[in-house]
Amino acid sequence: QVQLVESGGGLVQAGGSLRLSCTASRRTGGTYAMAWFRQAPGKEREFVAAISWSGGSTGYADSVQGRFTISRENAKNTVYLQMNSLKPEDTAVYYCAARGDAYYGGSDYNLYPYWGQGTQVTVSS
Repeated sequence: QVQLVESGGGLVQAGGSLRLSCTASRRTGGTYAMAWFRQAPGKEREFVAAISWSGGSTGYADSVQGRFTISRENAKNTVYLQMNSLKPEDTAVYYCAARGDAYYGGSDYNLYPYWGQGTQVTVSS
């Protein structure tokens, strides 16, 4: 079982930056590919970015490409999402997700059995 805890959300003006963190706690050793998804009010959950266990594979939604960067520190069991040049349309609850293995999972949320509780990001215009 993997428990995920996100942090770093908040209120920021358009053009600003935030860094989200997701720390995984697990009872047994394991390697997990991870991802970030988001859900805005009245909209479906959407893929933001994903990363393999090694960090060698990453992917981004077109809407955040060039503005967001996903990275990880496996020694700290933590994945980050650096968000720059934020726009009001980035406003959403951001969720961290983990696969049950090390392989890059991409944008298919069905491949991620473990989810955090979410952290709110609000970008004002």
